[in-house]
Amino acid sequence: MKALVFPAVLLGSLELWARTTGQGSDAIAPPTAAVRAFGGALMDGSLLEATAFTLGSAALGLLISALGGLLLGTLLGLSRRAAQLGYLSVEVARPIPSVALIPLAMLVFGFGLRMEVSVVAFACLWPMLVLTQAAVLQVEPRLLEVARALQLSRLQRFVWIVGPAIVPRLFVALRLGVAIALVVAVTVEIAANPH
Repeated sequence: MKALVFPAVLLGSLELWARTTGQGSDAIAPPTAAVRAFGGALMDGSLLEATAFTLGSAALGLLISALGGLLLGTLLGLSRRAAQLGYLSVEVARPIPSVALIPLAMLVFGFGLRMEVSVVAFACLWPMLVLTQAAVLQVEPRLLEVARALQLSRLQRFVWIVGPAIVPRLFVALRLGVAIALVVAVTVEIAANPH
């Protein structure tokens, strides 16, 4: 019960300040007004609709980046030549903040789902690619030698040897990707929402 005293005093002080000194402020609303707005948005369904849109765009962007990161990371991990050719491109594009691409994405896709998904996919691609490549590089080399001796095709090597070996790291990459996707999806909506 004592743990609730400080938050209650803080909320009460904010309510009092917002109703007296901060009246007319567009930035800070009284907590009671925020609770009323939350209840209204919940009752008319707009909160659930907006939440579903955000979660859907984050999930779609994560799915696209997971597929792209898995394919490219596997290619760069298995082929030393591809890794050398792609190194500069990856290292130049990876540090670009995804939020900096919002204006470009708006020009290309306009407002809406495609724009948000493209920015989320760009943001999540790099951790998926880098962690997949690292996982592929750590596959036991003797297993790959055995696969070559058995004359397995590239697809068979991936399905029977590389894929099972990298699954634990893929879950780490997906967990990281989920957090990035949600943060970027919300940021894109705040920065680019025309409403």
